[in-house]
Amino acid sequence: MPETTITPGPRDIFERMRRHWLENPGGIGGELAEDAVIEIPFAPSGRTRRYEGREAFLHFAGPEQAAFVREFRFDEVRDVVIHETTDPEVIVVEYELAGTVIATGHQAASAFVGILRARDGKIVHWREYQNTLAMIEVLGPMSGAENLR
Repeated sequence: MPETTITPGPRDIFERMRRHWLENPGGIGGELAEDAVIEIPFAPSGRTRRYEGREAFLHFAGPEQAAFVREFRFDEVRDVVIHETTDPEVIVVEYELAGTVIATGHQAASAFVGILRARDGKIVHWREYQNTLAMIEVLGPMSGAENLR
């Protein structure tokens, strides 16, 4: 009997994203399709809000995430609610990221909403809504706090 391979859908991919955030915060690149589009509509003024292509996003995210994870540790992805859509490639995800400022031990959490489109086992579109100003306020003057994504 031939072996069947099941292509991961958007729920599976979001679960892998959760694991990356907790175990390897900079490791999400492997989940992105080469032509993925990443959008952060509520990014602070002057910041890029749309990245076209995996390399464009990683060029931005890699150095900033590396700096961020030296100062902040994600402890939990909680209160996850996944909403199915009529499109089998798309889910809407509500979640909260909780973590700790390493230097002070201060714990903080922030709510997010993401729209994930997956095709052929990869993220082809991720749109994340985050309250960046609230995150900066909660985390304080920590270097890199404004660059959570």
